[in-house]
Amino acid sequence: MTSDTSPRLADALAAGTVVLDGGMSNQLESAGHELSDELWSARLLAERPEAVTEAHLAYFLAGASVAITASYQATFEGFGKRGIGRAEAARLLARSVELARSAARQAADRGVERPLWVAASVGPYGAMLADGSEYRGRYGLSVAELERFHRPRIEALAAAAPDVLALETVPDTDEAVALLRAVRGLGVPAWLSYTVDGRRTRAGQPLEEAFALAADVDEVIAVGVNCCAPGDVEPAVEIAARVTGRPVVAYPNSGEGWDAQARAWRGRTTFSAAQITAWRRAGARLIGGCCRVGPEGITAIAELAD
Repeated sequence: MTSDTSPRLADALAAGTVVLDGGMSNQLESAGHELSDELWSARLLAERPEAVTEAHLAYFLAGASVAITASYQATFEGFGKRGIGRAEAARLLARSVELARSAARQAADRGVERPLWVAASVGPYGAMLADGSEYRGRYGLSVAELERFHRPRIEALAAAAPDVLALETVPDTDEAVALLRAVRGLGVPAWLSYTVDGRRTRAGQPLEEAFALAADVDEVIAVGVNCCAPGDVEPAVEIAARVTGRPVVAYPNSGEGWDAQARAWRGRTTFSAAQITAWRRAGARLIGGCCRVGPEGITAIAELAD
């Protein structure tokens, strides 16, 4: 299904659990695509768009109802470093939404009958730097400077009519304020998810303060966490639900750690779909996986969610 025939995502969250997809990069890498440059999966928007559609389709067929677009690392500045002008960059941002829509249509053609939605990924400023700083925050930029960075890409993505904007992997409250300012008045709902370390943002702010920023923003339909350790999810979900009263989004990594210098994952997997029972009890309604969580993990989540 497409957004023309699906209920609103906000209504679906009020009614029960909705399953997100898993990591885009690991799905593309498993299909043999090289993602070691600074544009990461966004490079394939220009070079291999069909590969992006195939990755989305794999997650829809695995049981996901929401596809997060391959625009996490897609920015005007990042494309500009590759000699891609603003007009073409805007077209590629819109393409990220179109590719996910195409995957939804293909999934429907393959017999998927549940509603399917497209979330346009808005990654943090640190994703453009491609140096792991989204896991630290505190870039040395003001809220106004961060808003000027995010607003054009958010407007370009909103113009492509996604079902929701995913303001994701946000490491600190300054960037959250900038993102929330940028989505006001666009007419597109959004979720806000932080990357966290325990009960604090990656930059060290208490999650109570971080989630409270979204409590009175009409555009925000869910708050929560992503790109964090699975063990950090349950307490963060409880805080998000208590502070905001909104449905909570949760999609952690596999539990491995990202080595930004080596551009590789280290450690062992601690993700288990069985953990979602506690997350749901704490208030999570929009649940999936982030880096290193693939279609098998999403199938397990979908089975438990049913």
